Amino acid sequence: MKFIVSSTYLLKQLQILGGVINNNNTLPILDNFLFQLKKDELTVSASDLETTMSSKLKVESDSEGSIAVPARLLLETLKTFPEQPLTFVVEDNNTIELSSNHGKYALAYANGEEFPNAVELSDPSSTIIQGDVLAMAISKTIFASGNDDLRPVMSGVFFQFSTEGLTFVATDAHKLVKYSREDVTASQAAEFIMPKKPLNLLKGILAGSETDVLIEYNESNAKFIFEDTQLICRLIDGKYPNYEAVIPKENPNKLVIDRSQFLSSVRRVSIFSNKTTHQVRLKIAGAELNISAEDIDYSNKAEERLTCSYQGDDMQIGFNSRFLTEMLNNLNANEVQLEMSLPNRAGILTPVDGLDEGEKITMLVMPVMLNS
Repeated sequence: MKFIVSSTYLLKQLQILGGVINNNNTLPILDNFLFQLKKDELTVSASDLETTMSSKLKVESDSEGSIAVPARLLLETLKTFPEQPLTFVVEDNNTIELSSNHGKYALAYANGEEFPNAVELSDPSSTIIQGDVLAMAISKTIFASGNDDLRPVMSGVFFQFSTEGLTFVATDAHKLVKYSREDVTASQAAEFIMPKKPLNLLKGILAGSETDVLIEYNESNAKFIFEDTQLICRLIDGKYPNYEAVIPKENPNKLVIDRSQFLSSVRRVSIFSNKTTHQVRLKIAGAELNISAEDIDYSNKAEERLTCSYQGDDMQIGFNSRFLTEMLNNLNANEVQLEMSLPNRAGILTPVDGLDEGEKITMLVMPVMLNS
């Protein structure tokens, strides 16, 4: 088995696939990339058993075979080469020899047969979505998903496909983000929960890409196919909580404010907040928003005044400043609207502008009890 490939082209593909490989694998074979060569097409795969990703690369070769090559060693070597052709030759003594313009390097390889096979999806449903739309949906929601091992369903992003549009939801019970698109639809209704790791990989690869992504899914797995790459992952098992039930419908108090001003204020004031609750207090009266925080243990306090446009009763409400900054950071709007009903009910944050046609985003943040 022998093939010739460009060093930078190979490195670029392997760096993407390397994101799948865990630092401490239970199976030693998973520390490797699987190389499967068929004439001038090399398929490289990486897996952690839950997620498997593979890419097809064009190489110069007329041989066939499959071997597992140590991922970290190969990546570290490739990073040091300038652009040049590299020749890989499998030797008899269980090593693969890599020849560059400067020298020769031998890596021990494992048998490709030992590498776990990717799951085949039986009878999948499918939908097609543009790469950057999917990347946008992931980045707008993934930050709100939880890390609680006891509630695995909340540790992923909920995909809801219908003939009317696509909805993506993430929540950790303190904050919730619902992102929907009416300009993209699926042929039939479906819902599943995607784990975070494959979503982060997809977000990194697809940001700004206009390629169409074919998503195939069944009860237990989902497969994303685009260009010469495919990613298969196991879905999170379980029923997603009824998120519509927690979004308050009647919110008579509406505040509209400049997003970057609001964000800067919350950031500054929160430095003076209690380090366990991160609580900031919003006090709204007329066209004035007063943001304050206090850490009684250290006698630290801060207060800022902003002008805003407000309809509703005067009110005071407390929020965890970390949730508020995360949400404001994840909106591209110039102005945002915060809708509230009572100091103990969730606040709803939505962008006033900056959305594409058919794009909707709703963020919900639970209040923190104010100690009067």
